[in-house]
Formats: sequence, structure tokens, C-alpha cells
Amino acid sequence: MALLSSDILELKEATRAFSDGEVAPVAQQLHLDDKEIPDDLLAKMADMGFFAVLASKEYGGLGLGAMAVAVVTEELSRGWFSVGALPARNWGSALLLEKHGTREQKERWLPGLVSGKLQAAHSGTEPEAGSDAANIKTTAVLQDGTYVLHGTKMWCTHANRADIISTFCRTSKDSKHGGISMLFVEKVRGDQFMPPQLTGSHIKTVGYHGMHSYQLFFDGFEVPASNLLGGVEGQAFKQLMAVYELARMQFAFRCIGLAQAAYESALEYSQSRVQFGQPICKFQAIRHKLADMATQIEAARQLGYMVAQKMDQGVRVDLEAGMVKLFASEMAHRVCHEAVQIHGGTGFAIDTAVNRYWRDSGLCTIGEGTSEVQREVIARRILGER
Repeated sequence: MALLSSDILELKEATRAFSDGEVAPVAQQLHLDDKEIPDDLLAKMADMGFFAVLASKEYGGLGLGAMAVAVVTEELSRGWFSVGALPARNWGSALLLEKHGTREQKERWLPGLVSGKLQAAHSGTEPEAGSDAANIKTTAVLQDGTYVLHGTKMWCTHANRADIISTFCRTSKDSKHGGISMLFVEKVRGDQFMPPQLTGSHIKTVGYHGMHSYQLFFDGFEVPASNLLGGVEGQAFKQLMAVYELARMQFAFRCIGLAQAAYESALEYSQSRVQFGQPICKFQAIRHKLADMATQIEAARQLGYMVAQKMDQGVRVDLEAGMVKLFASEMAHRVCHEAVQIHGGTGFAIDTAVNRYWRDSGLCTIGEGTSEVQREVIARRILGER
């Protein structure tokens, strides 16, 4: 079992207390109403320093590393899957800027991202470019020091509330991968976006409420050339390598937090629900479900800790990050299903928290790279093909 440092343990406990006190009490009703994470809760998260845990102290961050990301993500996700996802956009954008941004870009955006005053989103997926990210068709043409964007993006979560959106776009047709660049698109907050050059359409989903996802339409939207990450075109794929490992590890801990919440709900219910004269936790079928759930969650957690620990040591973990994302996401899917099964008919009622966990778990094996893609990534590495 990974041993957490005293600082990380303290952070984990503080985050759990925050999640229990501020997140969990409001999550269910907001989920049922398909409402977004309230501004006051976002502000409290900023005050807690959650957006600052990863970034270096030079830009106001805490510099606590990947292990801090892991424990904060799990505890926030245990309260509400969506809240555990919220800081990830700022973490990813800040990491991109620290590793690849120009000095001016770092000074311009990092302090706001770290403090939470700026909110970020990422826009990569398109109608014909999901797992096949190299098939990006959104174009950015440079005209007199300004990039002019045309194209359609899909599944841009938190787009309406974001101040900046890191955006995959094609700046050259000469190379499939080398022709793609990353622009930081600045916008005003709000559901109206910035028409007619930038408009958005809310995509309704069965779960993962709290942060709305959007289809975005760029129609001549202008972005200053100074917003090109690193100031060099065609580097987006290389630049994203800086965040892929973190993103997959972080997503895994979102799944772990969700599964932990579902397990705790099932455990409590099994001890209070009486059938045939005894609590259902006395029946072997239920006991064994609970045993399997607890074991699978802990296995995913320890695998995730290993990945985070290696990341903090500067070790390449693209293989292990894919493994933990695959394992944790499929584990969460199973655990949330079993939690509903233990609740029986109660779990099928949409006004129960366990039903929310089950609905949210539908994203686990899709987001941040599907299980099918993760298996292919892992296979290529273990077969020495990359």
C-alpha cells in the first residue's frame, strides 16, 4: 500500500471534510434539476486552493504534484462526480502553459488559472474527430497577426463558464499531425457565447450534470497570434503529451471517488434494509458483492497512487496511466451497477443518490479515451510497437 506523506494526508482529510460539508449536501438536487455547480461553491473551491495544488509556486501554485491531484480528485468526486472534474481543466491548461507557453503567456494566464479566477475548458473533439484526433478539421488561418477560426467542436464541457478554451485547430494541411496547433481562445462567460462568430449549443446528457457540455460553432472567430501556445505552429500533439498522463490518472481518481460513494451507499443500505427477518448484509450474495466492490476500489486506488508517485518522480507513465484509467473506469461501472443491484427497486428511482452514481458511471468508460482506445494504447506499448 502506498504511504501518503503527512502533507498529502492532511490535504486528503481537508478535502473530504469540504466535500462532505459543501458538495454532497447540494449535489443530488442540482443533479436532478440539471443545474450547474453554483458560483458560490466554485468560489469556495478556489478559497480552499484546489486549483493551485499542481502549479509551481512561481505562479502562485502550491507545487504539491500529481499525488495531491489524486487525493483531491477522489474526495471531491466522492461528493459529486462533476465537482471532482471541475479543477482538471485549470490543472491541464496550467500544465500546458508551464511546459510549453511563452513567458508572456505564462504571466498572462497562469496566476488566474491557479487562483481559480479564470476558468478553463478544452476543445478537441469534433463530429468526425473523437478518438481519431488527427482528423481535426477546424481551421485557423493567420491573417495580419490574427488567426481566424472556422469549424465545429463537440463535447466542450464547462465552455459557457470558461474564460479561456484551449482549442485544437488545423493551421496547415501539409501534415496530418504536424498541421495541428493549439490556440488559447479567450471569451466572455455566458450561455450566449460571442455570436455570431462563436455560438454554442448545450448537449443534454443522462448524467454528469453540474458542468454542461456544448457543441461549439466557430464562424470567423478571431484569436490574436500571441495566443498560439508556445508561439510555434504544428506542435499541439507534442504539447498534449504533457497532459495526457495527468489527465488519465486524474480521470481514474474521479472514477475511484464515484465508486467509493456508491460502495458506501450500498454498504449503509445493506445494513439498514431488513428482509426475511435480518439485514440484507447477512445474506451471502450481498456480502460477497460488498467484498468484491471494496477490493476492486482499493486495487484501483493503489494502482493510481503508484502512477501518481511515478509522475512526481519524473518517470514516464504513459503505459501505467492508460492501465489505471482502463481499470478504474471499468471498475466504477461495475461497482455502481452492483450498488444499484443491492438497493433493488430503490436504486432504480431517479431521486436516489445511488441512481445518480449509476448514471454518472456511464461516462467512465468513454471520457478521456474509451476503454477500447486504452486497450490499444496498452497493447502497443507491451508489444513494443511504440
